[in-house]
Amino acid sequence: MLQVQKIDALELPDLAPYRTLRRPLEHRQQGIFVAEGERVVRRLLESEFAVVSVLLPEKWLEVYEPLIRRRSEEIRAFIAEKNLLERLTGFSMYQGVLAVGRIPSQPDIETILRRKGGPALLVALDGLSNAENVGGLVRNSAAFGVQALLASRNCCSPFLRRAVRSSMGAVFRLPVVEDLDLVQTLSRLRESGFHCIAAHPRCDSRALMETDFTSDICVVFGSEGGGISTEVLDRCNVAVAIPMASGVDSLNVASAAAAFLYEANRQHRIAWVNQVRAPA
Repeated sequence: MLQVQKIDALELPDLAPYRTLRRPLEHRQQGIFVAEGERVVRRLLESEFAVVSVLLPEKWLEVYEPLIRRRSEEIRAFIAEKNLLERLTGFSMYQGVLAVGRIPSQPDIETILRRKGGPALLVALDGLSNAENVGGLVRNSAAFGVQALLASRNCCSPFLRRAVRSSMGAVFRLPVVEDLDLVQTLSRLRESGFHCIAAHPRCDSRALMETDFTSDICVVFGSEGGGISTEVLDRCNVAVAIPMASGVDSLNVASAAAAFLYEANRQHRIAWVNQVRAPA
């Protein structure tokens, strides 16, 4: 159900989530997030996530109205000129399209393990603090067939506005489990037969192309500055590095994740094809 309201003032209580974009803790406490940009808002409306409202210039309403009317929940569309939207949010916007959605209840680890059908591929994040990197990692995970993303207690949330934007809406289709004790989580995964692989450029790391990804795998990525913590690294079966030219010791974590997850997905697909072709 769609309710349209044109706004000419900024004080409406229902506009509070848009006024507080720089206060993400308040959004988290309310169980909401903000989606920004034409494609991201479209993907939110196409997803199974609950949507609270959209905020946009009038020209965009006709674009989104068919998507909104297909949904069962009541969604408020706040219409305003772009200059008023920028005054409300406090920053310049290229398209002026925003939406508020509800963070879904997250599955627990046991639920993730029960969903397994064939070799599983999970990603764990240890202490990443950059929202754009987290969003890029979410996007890479969705692109390469990751079943779920696990985030440590000290990790930036994938539902921060910048993370959602950088994921290009991929966070709406990837199960996310946050606020985890990764040491305990990796121990539980190993008990269930998972091979936990640390993406870590230390001198004794195994090379990426020499690593077996054909079993149930959880790939762990660490923070941009400090990498994977010692406690989490100790719970991994092996440390793996991407070979690089002399003088370059690391990649951006989202770029490294793309290489790791491509290789893991490639090996999973080959293993599946070989299994299908094997004589009965």
